[in-house]
Amino acid sequence: MLSVGATPCLSGAGRGYHRHMELTGKKIAILVDNLYQEMEVWYPLFRFQEAGATVVTVGAKAGATYTSKLGYPVKCELSYDDANAKDFDGVVAPGGYAPDHIRRHAKANQFVKDMDAEGKLVAAICHGPWILCSAGGMLKGRTATSFFAIKDDVINAGAHWVDAEVVVDNNLVTSRKPQDLPAFCRSSIQVLAGVLV
Repeated sequence: MLSVGATPCLSGAGRGYHRHMELTGKKIAILVDNLYQEMEVWYPLFRFQEAGATVVTVGAKAGATYTSKLGYPVKCELSYDDANAKDFDGVVAPGGYAPDHIRRHAKANQFVKDMDAEGKLVAAICHGPWILCSAGGMLKGRTATSFFAIKDDVINAGAHWVDAEVVVDNNLVTSRKPQDLPAFCRSSIQVLAGVLV
């Protein structure tokens, strides 16, 4: 399924603060490294936890603390060496300059490729699609968006690039910038909940 633009609300939305925990039992990895974009790690992390998911930060070294572009810390809970696609339902690749560091790790790229091959959520925002460009050809023939500065990289990786707040291509969810986070998280939740797949 391909969806471009705004996303509809899940059924039951707006019926009280706790409505239903649509991600209960789901486990999501958020990739982290130095110079990440603050909102693109913390907004999805808290939003997915709020929806009932277990969220794990994954990076090069478990126990290491990585700092954002503005110096805000995030602790890495699991290393690429120990991350296995079979243990997760989705992965988020945030933006900032962290993706340029993350994609230098073959095991990070393989993890993302494996998640995609298993049809699990692969969500990337802003510069996050840089990781997808290095994940074994997973963008070839797909429709995606990104921060405009890496449009050529996404196209050269084989994707059809569009300028939209969110693009859903089956299990792949991409967005352009922090302002797109509400649509990005809504669409990611819908994919995880089986609404858009």
